[in-house]
Amino acid sequence: MTASRISFVTLASILALGSSFAFADPATQAKLAAEAKISEADARTTALAKVPGGTVSSSELEKEHGKLIWSFDIAKAGSKNVTEVQVDANTGKLVSTKIETPDKERKEAAADKQEGKAY
Repeated sequence: MTASRISFVTLASILALGSSFAFADPATQAKLAAEAKISEADARTTALAKVPGGTVSSSELEKEHGKLIWSFDIAKAGSKNVTEVQVDANTGKLVSTKIETPDKERKEAAADKQEGKAY
């Protein structure tokens, strides 16, 4: 691949990821995206395999506990709960899966807002 083609692919990937981090700091997200070895699409496939019939309602790339991870909130029809699935952005391996109630989701969103995160 030529350098210009690699740059274009990298830029296109970052722009595609931008929709996942609507209000996150662009410089930080670009840096994280450059560090990730696993694409959002591949991580999404891994996450959805853990929640058959689920739909991704949000996703983000973040550092958590020293690991770069893709975090997906997955909703299922007929359930008010959301399953949060985290995939290692360097290995593609599942990091965690946990079910969150609507109340817990609201509290987490409020905490993120206080910390200055707005996803």
